[in-house]
Amino acid sequence: MNTHDMQVAKELKQKLSAVVSLVDMRVFGSRARGDADEYSDLDVFVEVETLDKIIEEKIEDIVWEVGYNNHVFISETIFTKDEIENSPMCESGIVKSIYREGITV
Repeated sequence: MNTHDMQVAKELKQKLSAVVSLVDMRVFGSRARGDADEYSDLDVFVEVETLDKIIEEKIEDIVWEVGYNNHVFISETIFTKDEIENSPMCESGIVKSIYREGITV
């Protein structure tokens, strides 16, 4: 992952942490692997303690703002801690991929 992407991810994590109970955040996909092109989005995995419509909207607003200000499209994937630990999602391909290739911010 390049320096700019890490700076954007750190800014996103800081802003999210100020308004939600953030458990984990990782960058995954082409930017994490280092094979992104100029049009690739920045895929981020966001794990929160709890999630409702208000929290989800706050996350989406912050993601959009940080992406806009840094000229990068950020695509968020949001899970709760309970979904990761106690639901079938813990065995899903996307979650396994995120933990395998994702870079913790």
